[in-house]
Amino acid sequence: MLNTGALSTVEVHVAEVAVLGMGRMGAAMARRVADAGHQVRVWNRTPAAADAVATADPSGRTTACSDVVAAIAGAGAVLTMLANGDVTCDVLLSPDVASAIGRDAVVVDLGTSGVEASARLAAGLGDAGLRYVDAPVSGSVPAVEAGTLLVMASGAAADVDQAREVLSSFASTVLHVGPAGRGQVMKLAVNLVVHDLNAALSESLALAAAAGVRPEDAYDVLQHSVVGAPFVQYKRAAFLDPATPVAMSLDLVAKDLGLILELGATSGVPLGTTLAAYEQVQAAVASGRGAEDMAGLARFLREQSSG
Repeated sequence: MLNTGALSTVEVHVAEVAVLGMGRMGAAMARRVADAGHQVRVWNRTPAAADAVATADPSGRTTACSDVVAAIAGAGAVLTMLANGDVTCDVLLSPDVASAIGRDAVVVDLGTSGVEASARLAAGLGDAGLRYVDAPVSGSVPAVEAGTLLVMASGAAADVDQAREVLSSFASTVLHVGPAGRGQVMKLAVNLVVHDLNAALSESLALAAAAGVRPEDAYDVLQHSVVGAPFVQYKRAAFLDPATPVAMSLDLVAKDLGLILELGATSGVPLGTTLAAYEQVQAAVASGRGAEDMAGLARFLREQSSG
């Protein structure tokens, strides 16, 4: 049975927390952890990003570190939100880093690192006698800022419980889904639906536009129809206005879909719909849209149909 953890009742104790990776999600998480009263040390491979997060914290509880060892030394929790599994493994499994992590600390990988990377982290950190929680999330920056993320945590139950207090800074729900690696499996399973739905929604809008229906009118119908899932509701602005800030880029969608297809191949599960979505996203990225929001796939398909 899944343990949801009643995070709203957790009494917050001040802790030293290291947050590694100051992209959109990592920076938002660091801000929430500091707002919850914790002392936060932030690190990024590009130091300017960490400096910007620390400078913007009016509480003064956030410190930027140019050295990852300095960031994690003495921290009770080490949170990572890095670009991919290879980067996460390179950082955490470095001998200097592993030796600097306290034996009572818990290492929590919040990124979509993939099942294979999670296995490497579990083995490497376990051999060093360290606590590791594989805990990818569902939700984007607005969910972090609202404190409503879903965390799919996997690892030893005691380690997940130890991480809950810090995770409650930005997550409303922590589900313990089993041993380390299961979190990554469930993150990919969730993102399979998200990315396939994004592709289907993009095709639907392109089809309606080709027949002369205004995008706003088409979206109104979709939003109020049986397919009006939460994703359809909150992505409206991104689909209708290309100036909407990027929540998840098509480059990252392609990365996720690649991991999903790898898991399908190793598991023997045919993923034909996902493969088709992957090919569409790859084509959009190849056309120069990789940095655009995932909703940019609809605009790419409209251009293809009119060209």
